[in-house]
Amino acid sequence: MFQPQQRACQNRLLAALPEADFALLQPHLELATLTMGDVLIRAHTPISRVAFVEQGIVSLVSLTEDAEQIEAGLVGREGMVGVPILLGSDQTPNEARVQMLGLAWTMPANALKDALRQSPDLQLWLLRYAHVLCVQLASTALANGRFKLESRLARWLLMCHDRTISNTVPTTHQFLSLMLGVNRTSLTAVVAEFERSGLIEARRGTLIVRDRPALHTVAGACYGVPEAEYARLLGKPLDDEADPSEGGTFRA
Repeated sequence: MFQPQQRACQNRLLAALPEADFALLQPHLELATLTMGDVLIRAHTPISRVAFVEQGIVSLVSLTEDAEQIEAGLVGREGMVGVPILLGSDQTPNEARVQMLGLAWTMPANALKDALRQSPDLQLWLLRYAHVLCVQLASTALANGRFKLESRLARWLLMCHDRTISNTVPTTHQFLSLMLGVNRTSLTAVVAEFERSGLIEARRGTLIVRDRPALHTVAGACYGVPEAEYARLLGKPLDDEADPSEGGTFRA
């Protein structure tokens, strides 16, 4: 089985581990393709594998029994899918669904549990990420309850932009309206306004970020708290890797 070399890992949690801790995970890591729409974790179902995202984005979706749903969080190369395992739970009422295609290093949940028992430092490192994710979920709840759609959409675009290496965010109005919990007509109007203002460019199946600083202004206090907490605890801001290959204003 092909095993990853730590220096080649794009996932920030894996790349920052001490060699000894990475060695505990390395024999169990398998590279998997993330296809849009794939469900990595199903609600109320035992979590058999966790995933350290290399490329792509995974949505954490809150569900109800009558099929209502809304996006609660995002995971990209800064994090992992399967945080309930770190917190002593083998399942969750939420779903982890691939939003943007990519790659991830996956491993059996039981192998991760064994590694955590062997290394308190590894456990502490991943629990710091779990805390940051909890902050992100709380920030999403605050955004949904107290901020206008314009700010919420700008926040979502910034969060996706943080987790990609280009300015292009694959999505549709239907998907976005579902994830943001708004009707499609309202969302379409805001997307059109963003495009007229030069913040984004809308193409079929994608939104292209054209003016990140302007999006930051629109998002206001809606964006930035989880990102600052990530930098404080894990050592790097999410938006520090600029690659303006597609034009427009990229990361500040």
